[in-house]
Amino acid sequence: MVQKYQSPVRVYKHPFELVMAAYERRFPKCHLIPMFVNSDVVNEETSEDGSTQRVERRCALDVDAPRLLKRIAGVDYVYFIQNNTLNRKERTLHIESHNETFSNRVVVHETCCYSVHPENEDWTCFEQTASLDIKSFFGFESTVEKIAMKQYASSINKGKEIIEFYLRELENEGVTHVPRWTCSYICHALPAPNSVSASQPELQHTSTPMVSASQTTDTKDGATQDAKQDSGAAQADNPPEILVGTPEDKLDADYIKRYLGDLTPLQESCLIRLRKWLQETHKGKIPKDEHILRFLRARDFNMDKAREILCQSLTWRKQHQVDYLLETWNPPQVLQDYYTGGWHHHDRDGRPLYILRLGHMDTKGLVRALGEESLLRHVLSINEEGLRRCEENTKVFGRPISCWTCLVDLEGLNMRHLWRPGVKALLRIIEVVEANYPETLGRLLILRAPRVFPVLWTLVSPFIDENTRKKFLIYAGNDYQGPGGLVDYIDKEIIPDFLGGECMCEVPEGGLVPKSMYRTPEELENEDVRLWTETIYQSASIFKGAPHELVIEIIDAASVITWDFDVCKGDIVFNLYHSKRAPQPPRKDPLGAHGITSPGVNNVQLIDKSWTLGQDYSMVASPLTCKEGESVQGSHVTRWPGFYILQWKFHSMPACSATNLPRVDDVLATLQVSSHKCKVMYYTEVLGSEDFRTACCDVQSLGSMTSLESSHSGFSQLSAVTTSSNHSQSSSMISR
Repeated sequence: MVQKYQSPVRVYKHPFELVMAAYERRFPKCHLIPMFVNSDVVNEETSEDGSTQRVERRCALDVDAPRLLKRIAGVDYVYFIQNNTLNRKERTLHIESHNETFSNRVVVHETCCYSVHPENEDWTCFEQTASLDIKSFFGFESTVEKIAMKQYASSINKGKEIIEFYLRELENEGVTHVPRWTCSYICHALPAPNSVSASQPELQHTSTPMVSASQTTDTKDGATQDAKQDSGAAQADNPPEILVGTPEDKLDADYIKRYLGDLTPLQESCLIRLRKWLQETHKGKIPKDEHILRFLRARDFNMDKAREILCQSLTWRKQHQVDYLLETWNPPQVLQDYYTGGWHHHDRDGRPLYILRLGHMDTKGLVRALGEESLLRHVLSINEEGLRRCEENTKVFGRPISCWTCLVDLEGLNMRHLWRPGVKALLRIIEVVEANYPETLGRLLILRAPRVFPVLWTLVSPFIDENTRKKFLIYAGNDYQGPGGLVDYIDKEIIPDFLGGECMCEVPEGGLVPKSMYRTPEELENEDVRLWTETIYQSASIFKGAPHELVIEIIDAASVITWDFDVCKGDIVFNLYHSKRAPQPPRKDPLGAHGITSPGVNNVQLIDKSWTLGQDYSMVASPLTCKEGESVQGSHVTRWPGFYILQWKFHSMPACSATNLPRVDDVLATLQVSSHKCKVMYYTEVLGSEDFRTACCDVQSLGSMTSLESSHSGFSQLSAVTTSSNHSQSSSMISR
């Protein structure tokens, strides 16, 4: 498996030339990097005007590896080749390095770049990417990989100290400014390349700066510490109080420290890589960085697992319009009167504090009066409000706050609370919250737990993530009033009055919901269905040989068909057809050939098998292949009236052309029905041409933002507006 690393943008608050002068002092050896044994210049070229310099170096590294492993490998040092290109005119240094030793067994590749900050020409940016691919290593592949990644991470952290050290050294020598390159200056400076006086630091800079940067690159394999040191060096200069601007599609180290917290280099890399993947596949709809980080933490920074649950959650949010919940949800009066929960100041760590007097809540009455879905919607609105409060507190307290504290008072809990439909509703709420709001609960304080509590805990604990359960603190009786109790987590001044404090709490006291407010099962079922289906999006399943089709009748030839769909599972091909004939009434594919009989499957086929393409119907837009996880928005200006058919079709992989034999993957696919199933969630609308242009202008001027959009990202609009030409052409926007 290929291990990858992507650094955030590290910002040195020093000019490029001064950073290069500090950087070059690390060569040919650096006492701060014990593993860096030596480096030799293999080749060096300088352009005629002196603006560009290319240096190739061979670097020897003494990798910190077990003695047994070194004996088996038969080497004392690991050698890397690094190529540096310094452009003094453009003020950039590009570094590329790869391993020479064991290159047939291990592939290490690293690139680094120093450049001028795009918004402040007196600052310097540093970025670094690296990859490690261990193909074979005498049976020690896993061990070598762990050693390499461990040393790489530690080197990145240590690297920032090195640049800081040499910058201070230059300052102590009286060098606080290095003139920028000019043609005449370089020509004058070249005769004295070895000058080390404080008055001529720029001469040093012109002779060896790239070599230093490259060293950082070299250390990636276990031998890659050098490389990391550069990246780490770049981290050093960033005081967390001063936030710097970087290109909108990137994250800088100061921003991460200020708003997201202290992350290890590999954790930063996971965040940046997942964020970049979302930008490519969910353009216009990526969540905020804090939210992405929560999903990574929930899966211990396993990027593949985090990506899977995050994509599922984004689809769920879109389908149920959760992004607009705070603006659209108006809790019924019965919830306002009898739901015994509410926000109450914050805890000692600055986390928003939510109080729930569960023992005073009539769960049976609320379920009978409202139904499961209304209760779920209300709990989701609480979680959305919690996300908003975390953002506010992050700004107020000047440090990252990404979760909240919940205080649950169980006084009054009895067997009535174990009413089966009520427990069922509770378990469903827990399931939905766990799946879509991971790592939002910082601490759960359970007070005055009665004897019946273990029964309830036995029922609900299996549905709670293990990491979440570790955050639970349970107090029986009045234990919360003693040492290690509430005062350790909440300031005494804001402890609620009903817990012996002096602060008035506005959480409703609850009580029994009047039976006159109960609704019949039929009414509750209808209400639940209404809330569950209250979405503009529809879902459809696509199978091999059974596409899903949707017909739109157009009367006005100047109309605009718009679509927005997400590919939730599998790869599909999207087609748009036109026919003068009305297709046959929708028929649902029996799917008998697929061995699937599910009443919940939505799969409709309209194009008659006897129809001929080009005679009975025609294709009006080029087929669009869409991969799993992609989001597509598009429009088509119709030229003719008639019937337009939108088709989502299973995408079959092309057969191997080198042989007529079926591929192994194809054989395995035929043995598993699920491999032939795709799923999409779509929305379509027909607009008049004038309405479409007006809508485009409105959206472009106002913007459309979701509650989870990244304020640091340039891809924060809910959906990009696509316009089409005056001809009968469709335009689609797809992020890959």
